[in-house]
Amino acid sequence: QIPVMESGGGSVQAGESLRLACEVSFWSYTRKRMGWFRQAPGKEREAVAVIYTDSSSRETTYYADSVKGRFAIPQGTTKNTTYLQMNNLKPDDTAMYYCAVDDPPYTSAWYQPSGYPYWGQGTQVTVSS
Repeated sequence: QIPVMESGGGSVQAGESLRLACEVSFWSYTRKRMGWFRQAPGKEREAVAVIYTDSSSRETTYYADSVKGRFAIPQGTTKNTTYLQMNNLKPDDTAMYYCAVDDPPYTSAWYQPSGYPYWGQGTQVTVSS
């Protein structure tokens, strides 16, 4: 089992920002994808964003339409840590946010939670209007 830990959640007002962090321990490989997902009460877990790192350490990011232009995964961070910068937060962003890690070969689309074998425990984000 690979430990994955999220941090940085909290309670904010609409329009404010938060920065989540995800650290994966004992990861020896350059190639990986680290995804951010969220789950609100009574709803299914949904994809938020992902960062792929290839064997040359090139990084590629993808975002759900609902967060494009507001959320970003900074590139060029340390090998085993990724972040999710969340700006202009809305009440609909309220959810438990999870980080998930996967290594190739990738057997699913980036937005499918079932394709990620390693998950953190989540960090709560609450946005009030």
